[in-house]
Amino acid sequence: MGVHPPETGAVSTDGSGPINGATVSMTHPVSARLFFYLYQQVSHAESMKIQSIASDLFYIPLPEVLTDSTHGVMEHFALVTVRIRDNQGLEGLGYTYTVGKTGGAAILSMLEFDIKRLLLGEDPNEIDRIFDKLWWALHYVGRGGIASFAISAVDIALWDLKSKRANQPLWKFLGGVDDQVKAYAGGIDLQLPIDRLEAQTQDNLDRGFRAIKMKVGRDKLEEDVQRVAAMRDFLGPDLPLMVDANMRWSVNQATEAAKAFADYNIYWLEEPVIPEDFQGHRRVLVEGGIPIASGENLHTIYEFEKLITAGGISYPEPDVANVGGITIWRKVAQMAEQAGLPVTSHGVHDLHVHLLAAAPNASFLEAHGFGLERFLEYPLQIEEGFATAPSRTGHGVCLDWDALEHHRGPNLN
Repeated sequence: MGVHPPETGAVSTDGSGPINGATVSMTHPVSARLFFYLYQQVSHAESMKIQSIASDLFYIPLPEVLTDSTHGVMEHFALVTVRIRDNQGLEGLGYTYTVGKTGGAAILSMLEFDIKRLLLGEDPNEIDRIFDKLWWALHYVGRGGIASFAISAVDIALWDLKSKRANQPLWKFLGGVDDQVKAYAGGIDLQLPIDRLEAQTQDNLDRGFRAIKMKVGRDKLEEDVQRVAAMRDFLGPDLPLMVDANMRWSVNQATEAAKAFADYNIYWLEEPVIPEDFQGHRRVLVEGGIPIASGENLHTIYEFEKLITAGGISYPEPDVANVGGITIWRKVAQMAEQAGLPVTSHGVHDLHVHLLAAAPNASFLEAHGFGLERFLEYPLQIEEGFATAPSRTGHGVCLDWDALEHHRGPNLN
């Protein structure tokens, strides 16, 4: 509800009376000044508008070549940023990413030529309404895919802006009470020989991680089993170990692999089959006998609803940078909670740490290999297995734009 100017007769003749449901003593000069100051502030806030939108594309080189069973060799990732400024001069930052250099220019094009004109002049506080506006404006070419990536970046920027305006860190603005989040190191390491795999793991343990994820999905299952056995031996019997197949297998192959991994105390098997095979997920979970995490390649809430309803998931894994932003990520987390499931994350750990800190059913935060640490003023801190959500207002991600400039992608203008 807004605050409206007092109507004629709203203040009684003796200087006090109800004004829009509130009783204010107008005979006292301080009370009168305070009331009209507050009214002006609220009225000013109600007229808030999006004044400008700037979107950019960068191709970020990885510090070392990464490998998995689906994407193969990865040397870059595309980073698409969105900066939204309101008419009071406050700015929110959002971003999304893709594997390699594929798709980044398409996301940027949609932001520049389709979304920008839909945002200018909108009230940035009305995040749900803006999401619906973008969803339906883009639905014929969207309902997932490139549109979900672009909408995600916008939605993240709007939540950053709104929590900054409230002068709160995002996790606290979303209702979080604890800034500590369990974190694991997400290795992208399918082709690393075992000695390098162990060296990478030791480095992650030295950096403060107390849970590890490795890639599986090599051409021969016995090679995967050998590597998993070596990792379990290296970590000891109890440290959480996750394995990620990146959609490599059929349902039968995934079930066979799950059974083969069962002796090694696997915390979860991630993306065993293609993401749309919801019944296949259920079969792997029931017949394979180990927990399943999945969802990084689901780009709408409707897909998550089907996966959860099918009973094919132990740890739903939405990615805020491609599922529709913070608005949809939170709805997926709530859906998981209603089903009695914990929620985890994929990628963009500097954002997800806030969302998990605010989720009562939070599981592990993935610290992803596509990190921005070289371009951040405040990289995520890990200590004794926990990440700390920052106390800075908004999401607190401060990019080094000068350093990013060296990696700028093609200009669409």
